[in-house]
Amino acid sequence: MDFAPSERVAALLERVREFMEEHVDPVELEAVEAVDTEVRPGAPYPEILVDLRQRAKSEGLWNLFLPDERYGPGLTVWEYGMLCEQMGRSAVAPMVFNCSAPDTGNMEIVAEHGTVEQRERWLVPLLEGHIRSCFSMTEPESAGSDPTGLVSRAELDGDDWVINGHKWFTSGYNGAAVSIAMVVTDPDAPPHKRASMILVPIDTPGFVGVRPVPVMGHDRGPGHWEVRFEDCRVPAENMLGGRGAGFAIAQDRLGPGRIHHCMRAIGSAERAFEMMCRRAHDRRAFGGALAEKQFVQDFVAKSRMEIDAARLMVLHAAWKMDAEGKRAARQQISMIKVVAAQMHQRVLDRAMQVHGALGMSDDIPLAAMWRQGRWLRIADGPDEVHKMVIALRELNRFRPREPVEA
Repeated sequence: MDFAPSERVAALLERVREFMEEHVDPVELEAVEAVDTEVRPGAPYPEILVDLRQRAKSEGLWNLFLPDERYGPGLTVWEYGMLCEQMGRSAVAPMVFNCSAPDTGNMEIVAEHGTVEQRERWLVPLLEGHIRSCFSMTEPESAGSDPTGLVSRAELDGDDWVINGHKWFTSGYNGAAVSIAMVVTDPDAPPHKRASMILVPIDTPGFVGVRPVPVMGHDRGPGHWEVRFEDCRVPAENMLGGRGAGFAIAQDRLGPGRIHHCMRAIGSAERAFEMMCRRAHDRRAFGGALAEKQFVQDFVAKSRMEIDAARLMVLHAAWKMDAEGKRAARQQISMIKVVAAQMHQRVLDRAMQVHGALGMSDDIPLAAMWRQGRWLRIADGPDEVHKMVIALRELNRFRPREPVEA
């Protein structure tokens, strides 16, 4: 394994860094506020980001996440991971480069599993940045940690699927043009063959946005919405992939997505680390700079080790996915999902502590970064589920085997 970037990736990384420093960082607070207040049906992005996105697109810093050379630059997962870390330093940078969730995962599975017609109708405008999408799987009536328990149904009626169900945490609903909904189409099938994915335009009658779910007090912007499907009728050809293939497609979506989330978390933690170190030098208390205090030095040392360890684990998982496939990297992906999310929380907590009352305020981005990072310990599988499957895979390696009879 050699994680030194190629000349091409190194050049892209430098261009992304320069673009963010010149165009994104100076307007970050304004852009965050605009995302919260201007996004609405028919306006997927605020005006300030429309201009930045057009500039990024014209400079070739666009759709960098797609390994398929038909649609993107053809970077490997670990190569894009380096760029994703840089983007993760800012709350709005992924949007600027058309690399934000849930659109990235949705584009990946439409590119891989969609029909020609589905790709033309939805993938092309997503790639061009004209629309946004959302993903609708989690339900309040069933445990999101165990999607075999989904209860929302779709029944075939002639040439249409008729969907009925109740979802929430439908991420990105506000301002989106289409949702990918995971619903039960074959209730009597084996647990992992019961569900399918269906493309549902947001303006379909019977697809109702109930409310944005407040997440730690935040309910603006694209949001995490509660939605209902009430006799929502879509053409049968809106099914994405085969009938009963929902779980398999979800895994195709989640593998790279977890790499992306983890690398963005590392970028966020790195930014918080830099802010903590600068604050330690600038702030004086009890006769000296905070940087001279042993407990602050402990914060710095632990944070440096944890960030670097998490980065190497994520790059290794991404490399294994590239080299051996998504299935072969399952264990590594589960491990990084736990490690990166928990590392982010510890580093952000220390950075907030060193900033004192300022760290709890919204005058600087640390509190918002912590809130977003706390969500990562639930999204794409809670820590406890990942630890369970990690343990089971390891224990299975050492399970006593039945003796073979002669």
